[in-house]
Amino acid sequence: MADSTTIEWTDATWNPVTGCTKISAGCDNCYAARFSERFRGVPGHPFETGFDLTLRPGRLLQPFAWRRPRMIFVNSMSDLFHKEIPRAHIAAVFDTMEKADWHIYQVLTKRSSLLQKFINDRYNDRAAPSHMWFGVSVENAQATSRIAHLQKANAGIRFLSIEPLIAAVGKLPLDNIHWVIVGGESGPRARPMKPEWAIDVRNQCVAARIPFFFKQWGGRSPKSGGRELDGKIWSQFPKKRIRPLSSDDSRVGA
Repeated sequence: MADSTTIEWTDATWNPVTGCTKISAGCDNCYAARFSERFRGVPGHPFETGFDLTLRPGRLLQPFAWRRPRMIFVNSMSDLFHKEIPRAHIAAVFDTMEKADWHIYQVLTKRSSLLQKFINDRYNDRAAPSHMWFGVSVENAQATSRIAHLQKANAGIRFLSIEPLIAAVGKLPLDNIHWVIVGGESGPRARPMKPEWAIDVRNQCVAARIPFFFKQWGGRSPKSGGRELDGKIWSQFPKKRIRPLSSDDSRVGA
């Protein structure tokens, strides 16, 4: 659990699971895998087993230790809906999110069908609490199929993380989507993001009156290309949110 993070759209990270397996083109240059594998075989290190899927039951109650509200990215180093994670462990994560409700939780997955099934089973007669935001990753047009699963989930707040944006995504189905993030890939093998791809998504969000967050252009390092898109910093959030830890209100748009 990290009390601070360089991820621009959240305040902190919480990893009750680490490790994952690659399932689509967006995973090819995964930063989490690259970071974790650096420590494989280091005795006593949290990533001694590299990026192997690892349950972290000792971390399940960590959000209770933070009394000051913040936005928390859940499983920045994994995917909560990986098929090999026991349902009981996922349920325990949800128990904590429901009880430590002074935070906002941002849960992001590529396993959209499993997200839909779990949420609809747990909240079969109502929407999930609005302080729990659920999103899917979309890296290209092929991955837009995940959006339909998200739209069918009984979630209060739904978002898209279009990162890394490695190809045009085309016309997006944005009904019942409450937030969209766009970002380019970073790292030593980063695939470039064309400006027209990002601008097209931005324009669709503006037309649909959906908050838009432009995270980065990407490149060798996440910060190397900056955050301006069309001469502007786009840092919008859904209306139902807590104040970020940062005192720099310029990061929050209309």
